[in-house]
Amino acid sequence: MKRRKFVSGLGVTAAVGLTACSQSDSKKEHKTATKFDGKVIDWTMVTTWPKNFAGLGEGAEYLAELINQMSGGRMNVKVYGAGELVPALQVFESVAIGAAQMGHGAAYYWRGKLNMAPFFAAVPFGLNAQEMNGWLFHGGGLELWRELYEPVGLIPEPAGNTGVQMAGWFNKEIKTLEDVKGLKMRIPGLGGEVWKRAGGIPVLMPGGEVFTSLETGAIDAAEWVGPYNDLAFGLFKAAKYYYYPGWHEPGTTLEALINKDAYEKLPEDLQQVVTNACRTANADMLSQFTARNNEALQTLIEKHGVELKELPQDVLQELARISDEMLAEQAETELDKRILNSFKKFRKEARQWHKVSEQSYYEGR
Repeated sequence: MKRRKFVSGLGVTAAVGLTACSQSDSKKEHKTATKFDGKVIDWTMVTTWPKNFAGLGEGAEYLAELINQMSGGRMNVKVYGAGELVPALQVFESVAIGAAQMGHGAAYYWRGKLNMAPFFAAVPFGLNAQEMNGWLFHGGGLELWRELYEPVGLIPEPAGNTGVQMAGWFNKEIKTLEDVKGLKMRIPGLGGEVWKRAGGIPVLMPGGEVFTSLETGAIDAAEWVGPYNDLAFGLFKAAKYYYYPGWHEPGTTLEALINKDAYEKLPEDLQQVVTNACRTANADMLSQFTARNNEALQTLIEKHGVELKELPQDVLQELARISDEMLAEQAETELDKRILNSFKKFRKEARQWHKVSEQSYYEGR
């Protein structure tokens, strides 16, 4: 009943259309199995990314390919990019109502639906990729994430990580905090809230709209991911200044959304296939970004004349102050408080350890 009440308020017209479309497609191609009986089990995956987009879209395709291969052909997951079946920002509700069995996106897109969802994607000045994996897999984070999504019939799994992102593309230089005020920027999640409190104007939009909005002046700045993705998106054609560091997304976890009913209908071994495919894809994406980002950054600078700039320390310090202030206000329910306390405790402990390990090593190297 809780799930029905929740999804009834999500605006699922497009998702209902997806159900009809998926059923129609399945009749043309093959009969969809509702439980394993020796036939192929067909799943649909909808994503928030453009089809086959470098890094993120490729990550969704790779995950589907892993499931198909690891299942020995017993499962067939077909991927649809943003807008092919449903709009990018309707992936959550589409999977929640069972119109698709899987989704691929980032949890900060669902803040309007679940207040604490962004904690499982990226928190400003929060955990980096290594720390996010530590918190989720060995610090109780994944259990809390599943508890948050359980009432709406979803099972979340980490399915990728970008590592530390870039601060974004700007059509004006940022020299002081005054330059932030009134600046309209595409920036989602908790980072958008910090930007707003600093005097900027955050805009939430899917990736497919970023280039045109930046090029036409509908927005003044935009963060997307990092050099590898941003080069593929051609954002260097729409803005001149490329700022770092990605204070708002220090280690962004991508998520696989899995419809709980569909998952529970799978035989136990195929449930493990889906889960472990997500874990493999999670590690692979971070490796890909680590391998590709610097080469892409040099191409942006040397070939396309992009001006690489570091955000001033006083601007970063003020954004960090606002972030800490904002985090203290996030928790509303008892579950919210447990998520916040778990996150902050892990961040404190990880910071202490990395001060004598990762940080000191980087400084020495």
